[in-house]
Amino acid sequence: MKEYTIIRTADTVNASGIPEAQIDTILWLPDAGIRAAARVTYDDSALHVLLKAKEKAVRAEHTGRYGMPCEDSCLEFFFRPLSEDSRYINLEFNPNASFYAGIGHCGKDLIRILPDPGLFQAMPERTQDGWQISYRVPYTFIRMFFPSFSPKEGGIMYGNFFKCGDLTEKEHYLSWNPVTSEQPDFHRPQDFGLMRFL
Repeated sequence: MKEYTIIRTADTVNASGIPEAQIDTILWLPDAGIRAAARVTYDDSALHVLLKAKEKAVRAEHTGRYGMPCEDSCLEFFFRPLSEDSRYINLEFNPNASFYAGIGHCGKDLIRILPDPGLFQAMPERTQDGWQISYRVPYTFIRMFFPSFSPKEGGIMYGNFFKCGDLTEKEHYLSWNPVTSEQPDFHRPQDFGLMRFL
């Protein structure tokens, strides 16, 4: 199981010195030459997430909160706070900031959440070699499902970062922590890595 350190900082998640998780485990299909990385920090009110992809042929067809960003170039963050509730939250974004938010124990019982699009303050950006997106996950949102969530130094949660593109020029699936299923399936909390708050 891989581990990632989430640093407490008042600075932007773009600041130098923030640990980066490499989303570089190639899954289920031949290597499409795409790579991605993730950063997460926290402060008094939210988790701050930066996901970025090196991807030549970017697909961005879906818009709004009712789309399926996984069909486009997509970057995803799944996380499960340490609690008696074994569900996890999954957040998926495409380069238009079209998103899918869900909660469940696995893909079969996943429920789509429809928060206001402005909640996450998502900021997509095209880069020289691909694209990236930064957003915040307010604790008020997380506590709707995990009321006792309170990140602090020494605390842990479990999660994974993913890169996919079901209908992109080259279909691809990548993860930070390896996924052990034989068929494409990111919804496997048993394959989440450890995330430790510092």
